[in-house]
Amino acid sequence: MHSRVGSGSMTAVTSVPRFCEGIQYFGNDWPDWDRYGQRPLLSTQQPALTDLEAPEAAYQTLLYADALRYLILQMTGSKASGHPGGFASQAEAYAALVMLGHKNIITEVGHHAPGFYAALFLDRSLEKMGIYTVQDLRDRFREKHGLLGHLSGYIPGVLAPAGPLGQGQHFAMAAAWLHRQTLFPFTLGDGGLGEPYVMSSMAHFHTAFPEVTNFLPVLVWNGFSQEHHSMVSRKTNPEMMAYWHGNGFQEVVLVDAKDFDDSGQEGDYVDSTQFSFGQRLAFVQAVLKGMQEAARSALAGNLTVFILKQLKGAGVHAKGAKSHNLYAQHTLDNPDIVNALKARALSPAAWELVRQNSVAAAGGPAAEVVVTEQVLDLPPLGEIALEAYALGESKVATTAMGRMVAEVGQRDRRYLVTNADGNEASGIGNINQALKIIHPTTDPLYNQVPNGQVYEPLSEDACAGLAAGLCLMGSRSLWCSYESFAINGLPIWQTVTQAMAELRRPTPSTVTLFTAGALEQGRNGWTHQRPEIEAYYGALLRNGNIFVLFPPDANSIQVCYRWALTTQNKGIAIFASKTPLPVRTTFAQTEQALNEGAVTLYESASGGSTLVLAVLGDMILQPVYSALPQLEQLGYRVRIVSVINPRRLYRPMDVAWHTCAEPDGGFADETTFQRLFDGDALLGVTGGASALLEPVLLRATCPRDLLAWQRGETTASAAELMAYNGLTPEAICDRARSLLK
Repeated sequence: MHSRVGSGSMTAVTSVPRFCEGIQYFGNDWPDWDRYGQRPLLSTQQPALTDLEAPEAAYQTLLYADALRYLILQMTGSKASGHPGGFASQAEAYAALVMLGHKNIITEVGHHAPGFYAALFLDRSLEKMGIYTVQDLRDRFREKHGLLGHLSGYIPGVLAPAGPLGQGQHFAMAAAWLHRQTLFPFTLGDGGLGEPYVMSSMAHFHTAFPEVTNFLPVLVWNGFSQEHHSMVSRKTNPEMMAYWHGNGFQEVVLVDAKDFDDSGQEGDYVDSTQFSFGQRLAFVQAVLKGMQEAARSALAGNLTVFILKQLKGAGVHAKGAKSHNLYAQHTLDNPDIVNALKARALSPAAWELVRQNSVAAAGGPAAEVVVTEQVLDLPPLGEIALEAYALGESKVATTAMGRMVAEVGQRDRRYLVTNADGNEASGIGNINQALKIIHPTTDPLYNQVPNGQVYEPLSEDACAGLAAGLCLMGSRSLWCSYESFAINGLPIWQTVTQAMAELRRPTPSTVTLFTAGALEQGRNGWTHQRPEIEAYYGALLRNGNIFVLFPPDANSIQVCYRWALTTQNKGIAIFASKTPLPVRTTFAQTEQALNEGAVTLYESASGGSTLVLAVLGDMILQPVYSALPQLEQLGYRVRIVSVINPRRLYRPMDVAWHTCAEPDGGFADETTFQRLFDGDALLGVTGGASALLEPVLLRATCPRDLLAWQRGETTASAAELMAYNGLTPEAICDRARSLLK
């Protein structure tokens, strides 16, 4: 404590806690301070409220809620930027969770970030970032290496990132699955409730894991989304409760601020900060009791939701959608901001009380007690045996990997495999046979049992969400998808890999297997021929922790997956066919390619000008090898190079690898690159998007060209589809002649 007078303060203040430096306005002690504010209710010995009937419980919870509101406005106003309104409307719910001893809180809503930062500041978690005072909080908000606009795993005490809507429940369910005795509440806005994934993913998860109910949606029903009324704003309370019951929720706890209004506010959504002081306390006590009921229900095995109905922007500078974010005029001198700060201002003694309660709640700062602040212990896998196939033998690559996946799952019972389209359709039915599909109906014909390890919702978002969420929380998983449909799950996978790039702890890489590529989908037509996902990955490669692997055969894929299992904090996507294809590599060759980016499959013994064929993929090697005799007859010396790990072929300056928490600076040096790709001409060939050959084209200095996917069509065979896209032996020869004329 030190003596100062608050700049712009409402009252002359002495003995102000040092952490309050940067607070512009202090208020007077609240009514009944002498009775209810003399000592904090929480301590090392009592990390959670026990007597919710005691008036001190509601009193100190309300202090905490208003402290959060004040800090949100002080912080966002300092930059005239950020999102105060959504979190402000549920400050009482968040405060109740913390005062009841729950800090493993996730959010669906990235716009709630300022509220989370306020809470993490109050419980001293942000001191790990060098943020000790409110002035530090102001200075570091929305700044590089500071408190970014939406939540990230870079922030101490934050369990999961929050950006696109429709993702938070995946993280909460993954955490709940791994930690069965811990409650994982996640805040969900009524604007985001319109995302179809939210309800469907929770419904499938509950069907698959009915015993895992320790995740708690906290619906922030404030009547507005980002720029307008929410689409559920006209539902009545019974209708909203029926909606959740109809989606399988056994317990629905709803607290409506309107029931406590004594200020005559119009409309269904009201601002509790406008109530009389006594009614504010009554409202908070109802929130505390309702939250305790919901938490106990969720931990007792019931699928439960807590709903807080209160006007968006309660207690801040504006109401409704107008409170959603600040604009350039909303500086700390703006009258609306000033008036709201003064209305929420607390006394120095109140700030000290809130700080002590915040630190003691749940046993300490979130940065020390939440589950993601420790590395999750994993069972050792030992050596996963590889099965060597003879060169020239035809084998299904995905099946070869599936055998390894089965072994991993048998050694690590927390390992889950997710797939929307079905593993059997991807040549990995052996995974189902070994690990079993999770289903309430036991049926050996379909490899179904209630306690299996293969999770099969008909939603790529749900597949990617749970698989990536498990890795973010520290466990192992595999997401399997048809290449054509994986785009529906990539947003959350990208969110997780970006979080992993800056995570403050090591965690298993999130691994995917993409099968049924475009070239295998002739009869299915263009709806199943969408390799454009590879262009998405081509852009992601520059992030620094993304690796896209194209094993050319069944030997290679085994080495690729074994390597992926040893890595941390990466996103690794393996693309492979479910069609029997010739084995062209040894294990040693892929090990070399994982380090160098590519491997030479064939080189002519003699010839004139050297033509390098840089090939990405497995099935596309068929027309390449078919073109080989004609190319050699033309007098060319031909080198076929299989590009397996294109990220290694970039120059170090092309990739943000040095910014990653677990940096991987491995790139092919110039000598290696020249050994692989130096020639008189270079022709890149891929049955997918051309973007993944960018690193080769960037570094090659000889005349070069590219043959790649154009678009889909219904065909009778892969050869016909390749011909439709100009990927034939004849096209390869014609392009070679034009390069070497």
